Amino acid sequence: MSTTTSTENSGLMQVLNPVFTKRYNVNLDVIAVGTGKALRLAVNGDVDVVFVHAPTAELKFVTAGYGTDRQAVMHNDFVLIGPKSNPAAIEINQSITSALQQIARAQVPFISRGDDSGTHKKELALWRQAKITTAEPWYLEVGQSMGAVINIADEKQAYTLTDRGTYLAFKDKIDLIIVNEGDNALFNPYHIIAVNPARHKHVNYELAKKYIAFITGTEGQALIGAYQKHGEQLFYPDAR
Repeated sequence: MSTTTSTENSGLMQVLNPVFTKRYNVNLDVIAVGTGKALRLAVNGDVDVVFVHAPTAELKFVTAGYGTDRQAVMHNDFVLIGPKSNPAAIEINQSITSALQQIARAQVPFISRGDDSGTHKKELALWRQAKITTAEPWYLEVGQSMGAVINIADEKQAYTLTDRGTYLAFKDKIDLIIVNEGDNALFNPYHIIAVNPARHKHVNYELAKKYIAFITGTEGQALIGAYQKHGEQLFYPDAR
C-alpha cells in the first residue's frame, strides 16, 4: 500500500493495519510518501492499494483507468502553525487567504513541503487563491515529509501548513502553535483506491478489496473515530 506521510506520521497506520494483517494472515507493506508519489507508484503497478488525500489528483487517477473502487474513508483539516510570537499577527479564525497574505507582507519564514504531496498541493492552491507568488526569499521548499517539515519549521520558528493529525502527533515535541484554523478551504478528505487489475494483472486486487472493506467497514471506522492524541480526535470517519 502506498499512503501519505500524514497517515503514517500520525500513528493511524499502526492502529489499523495490525488488525487487518492478523485477520487475513498477510504481510502489509506500507510505503509512506507524498500523495503525488503514492499515486505514481500505483500508476506503475508497484502497489495494490493507495490511501491518499488529494481529491483532484485522485479523480484524474481513477478517470485515467489506473484506479477503481474509490471510497471515502475519513477527514480532518489543515491548520496553519507558527511560532508563539506570531510575527505576522495572524488571528485564529480569520480567513486562510488573509493569513497567508499577512505572512507575505511581513516576509517571515514559511516552510513548504515542496514534495507534490496532498498537503503541498493544498498549500499551493491556497497561495494561488491568495494571489501570492511564492518565489520569494522567505519561502523555503524542503522536499520533506510532514513530520520533518514541522521539525524544520520549529527549528527556524517559521510558519507552515500541516494536517491537524500530524500536528497533534508532534505537539508535545515542538514549540509551534496553531495560529489559524476553521476556514472551509482547509477541509482535508482521505480516500482509498484499489489499483485497477485491468491495467496491472499482477496486483492483488482481492486483498485490496478486503482492505477497502475493512477500513470503510464498522470496525475500521470505529478504530479511526476512536484514535486520539492529547485527548483530541485526529480523524473523523466518512464511510457510509
